Amino acid sequence: MSRFDAGRLTRIGTWMQSYLDRDRFAGCSVLIAKGGAEQYFHSCGMRDMAAGLPFERDTVARIYSMTKPVTSVALMMLAERGLFHLDAPVSEFIPAFANMRCLIPDAADISQTEPCAPPTLHQLATHTSGLSYPFNPGLLARAMDGEDLLFKPDQGPLAAMTDRVAALPLAFRPGSRWEYSVGIDVLGRVIEVVSGKTLDQFLTEEILEPLGMHETGFSVPPQAVDRFAALYTPLAGDSFALNAAKTGGDPLRQVDHADKSPFLNASMHSGGGGLVGTIDDYMKFAEMLRTGGQGLLSPKTLAFMMRNHLPGDIASMGPQSFAEQPMEGMGFGIGGAVVLEPGRARSPGSVGDFSWGGMASTFFWIDPVEELSVVFFTQLSPSSSYPARPQLKALVHGALM
Repeated sequence: MSRFDAGRLTRIGTWMQSYLDRDRFAGCSVLIAKGGAEQYFHSCGMRDMAAGLPFERDTVARIYSMTKPVTSVALMMLAERGLFHLDAPVSEFIPAFANMRCLIPDAADISQTEPCAPPTLHQLATHTSGLSYPFNPGLLARAMDGEDLLFKPDQGPLAAMTDRVAALPLAFRPGSRWEYSVGIDVLGRVIEVVSGKTLDQFLTEEILEPLGMHETGFSVPPQAVDRFAALYTPLAGDSFALNAAKTGGDPLRQVDHADKSPFLNASMHSGGGGLVGTIDDYMKFAEMLRTGGQGLLSPKTLAFMMRNHLPGDIASMGPQSFAEQPMEGMGFGIGGAVVLEPGRARSPGSVGDFSWGGMASTFFWIDPVEELSVVFFTQLSPSSSYPARPQLKALVHGALM
């Protein structure tokens, strides 16, 4: 088993500082554990530049799509209880999806549709459902953008939003392609229907509290409001409007203020992107995944989740969407990406690495071969702005000797 070289680990802090020096990140932190023992922590920069507040270990950050693995664990907890099968159509739980239509091939208008089957829970979890995101290219994405279907923290309640999503056609027949989507937000509503609890209640009672993640939730916990970070973007317009992305004069323009953010009192429980929390809290979740469930899930179920559920890699399924990570050499499991071939993914790592990131450039991965868990926090949207993720993987694996 390899070990970390302490001198090489210090390169990570130098790299992080270089992002600050070039005005790429306002502040950031990284936490690395191996075999369950902390190996490295470093933070630098500001969580709020205007207020002069430092980015620290207990800073609360928006983790956006790193919510997806948490919601996916909740889904599988209910599946383990025999409450549904993953091939069940979502219409069994959300009737608005009963009479689905999808765009015809090469459609030129959102009205050009044909009947299709409702997506299954498995297709929703693996981004093969035919749903999309407003920031993707394509007709459905533009229609979603026009209706602002993004499950933002001030857009609750969840039930009404999922019904609005169901009213639009799918971008393609379920199962035929891969496209990053709000599918796991829809699964959040399924969890509510099946469990009889709000998604917030279920995640808190069944996952967050048992793991000791007391500073993670859909709203900033009251005791942590003074530690909540601001959000920045290098874009001139909306930090989520990737189709119209234009760089502005200020590479660190503040777009969500810590003292006015909708995350202070969220009305929407977004299973695809709504959680905020601390780096230590998320490390507890990552270590739960790495070590086999810690009683929340069976190790067999977790191993199933972290296998590739696609016929090949993501790239082989013709994606046209934004994605948080490379598509070549990468498969997709239930709620996260799986490394199939590090060479094709063009980033050092082990076969079987399981990972995902968030729109504010946060990132995590677990490496079952090296018994490694890594969590990176910052607050810059969009996450496609800079190649921080492959650079961090190279730095971490470059320190293993």
